Amino acid sequence: MKKGLNKISGLTLIEILIGIVVSSLMMAAIYSTYSIVNNTYNQVIEKAKISRSSRDLIELLIRDTRMAGFKYYLGINTLGYPKETYLNFNGGNTSIQESHDPIVIIPAEQKGLGHYVSDVIEDYDGDLNDVFDAEQAIRIPDYKSKCCDKIHIVYDDFNQSDNLQPYKRYKVTYYALARTDGGENRYAIYKSKIEWQQARTSEAAKFPEEGKWITYPECAECYHNQLVRDYVDDMEFIPIGKEGQKIPYPNPTTSAGRESLYNLRAVDIRIAFKSKKDFFRSINPDRSLKGFSKDAVEFNDRKLRDNVVVTVYTRNIGGDIF
Repeated sequence: MKKGLNKISGLTLIEILIGIVVSSLMMAAIYSTYSIVNNTYNQVIEKAKISRSSRDLIELLIRDTRMAGFKYYLGINTLGYPKETYLNFNGGNTSIQESHDPIVIIPAEQKGLGHYVSDVIEDYDGDLNDVFDAEQAIRIPDYKSKCCDKIHIVYDDFNQSDNLQPYKRYKVTYYALARTDGGENRYAIYKSKIEWQQARTSEAAKFPEEGKWITYPECAECYHNQLVRDYVDDMEFIPIGKEGQKIPYPNPTTSAGRESLYNLRAVDIRIAFKSKKDFFRSINPDRSLKGFSKDAVEFNDRKLRDNVVVTVYTRNIGGDIF
């Protein structure tokens, strides 16, 4: 028995150490591969989230922009309703707030914001008045994002359950508000909706303030400051004319703006989103984002940013209404 045991071979200390080193290298390689695959997977998931949520906002903008200027035509009917809208039209010559023009775009530069958010950002108080209010301004120091245009969209609809005002006129507004909660500087896109109140002539006496925009809570269909999409860096609207060229922003308070408005055939929409979580492993100062008519902005963080761009045709705007 003793002679047999003497012939059994074992591992030397050097062989054991070599085995540990080789195993460690294999484990390190496996972990590195897993880390790369897992990081790539998380990036794909994060990009998918941005894409999915951005499509939701874009679809809302596409739907409402296509509705701009829509007029409901009921035609001859046995219900006693007017065959077409009877609502008065207000061209907004005195104020954008009262304008019934189909689309009004207010660039960020025209709202007293300048280019950089490090100045001030208008606080939306629900009255649809685009006068800058410094007392309600929200400051985001040292944030380089250039944000954001605002768009008013007006269209008509019909509601046969409303005997006094079957024809409806709505104004929806998309705008951005600054957010700094959670220690992050960013913007969120909000939406508001108001309604035009005007009874038919026979019932006009029942409306002591006939012909006005009504807002929530008077209007059951209206709302203010409805959050549509968080983590946005910019929102830009470019009006496109019938020849496919960029035209001046339609401002209904000026004759040139009204002429520009009814030459409008499409709107280029760009939304710049950013990821909620850190996307890149390291900070790279060379990362930047560029808009239609804005210089590229560099961001020194680890967030993913991406532009979503669409062209929406304004099929209900055109012709001479004067």
